[in-house]
Amino acid sequence: MSKLVKLVRAADRARLATYLIALWKLFKHPQTPRSAKLVAIAVLAYAVSPIDLIPDFIPVLGQLDDLVLVPLGVALAVRLTPRPLWEARLREAEASRDKLPRILWGAGVIVVLWLVLFGLFVWWAASALVS
Repeated sequence: MSKLVKLVRAADRARLATYLIALWKLFKHPQTPRSAKLVAIAVLAYAVSPIDLIPDFIPVLGQLDDLVLVPLGVALAVRLTPRPLWEARLREAEASRDKLPRILWGAGVIVVLWLVLFGLFVWWAASALVS
């Protein structure tokens, strides 16, 4: 892989990280519309979740869902947000790009959500085997 391709990929990852930080700041801002807050938190939860809709070990499709769903979610959140509000959050994110927010409660919520979903699946599978 050429150095240029590696550089472009690293720049894209850094830009995506900036957008995710901006989404977090947008979620926390009191003037953000409720619909934009819901989309922002859903995109953030999907981006940081260790479990994907399509597992990464499936060639092409596993990476494609991350490359498509996260940017589409960011674009939707941006569309639902007033332009000056989004631009201000993006500038804040660019200024604090090196300092990531600590979201321990968010990680806990995601872990609990996946455990509940796993428990429901086990309960469903057990009831299907018994019947």
